[in-house]
Amino acid sequence: MLVLSRKQKESIFINENIVVTVVGIRGDRVQLGIEAPREMPVHRKEVHERIQNRDGPMIGIPGLVPLTLHSLAATP
Repeated sequence: MLVLSRKQKESIFINENIVVTVVGIRGDRVQLGIEAPREMPVHRKEVHERIQNRDGPMIGIPGLVPLTLHSLAATP
């Protein structure tokens, strides 16, 4: 695992088409903005695991909010 340190508003590039930016830090939580091609799915780990397992409906997962990558760009 590659471990990188970044400050708020700093970014990392993955390949040529993915940018991960630290958009906020509040206490022990870090807000990340992810710019990726529209066809590339981006999910939190627990959502990804649920999709992979298909052990129940996605409805009712705490904190699940419908989100598009383009809506992240609008976040200040």
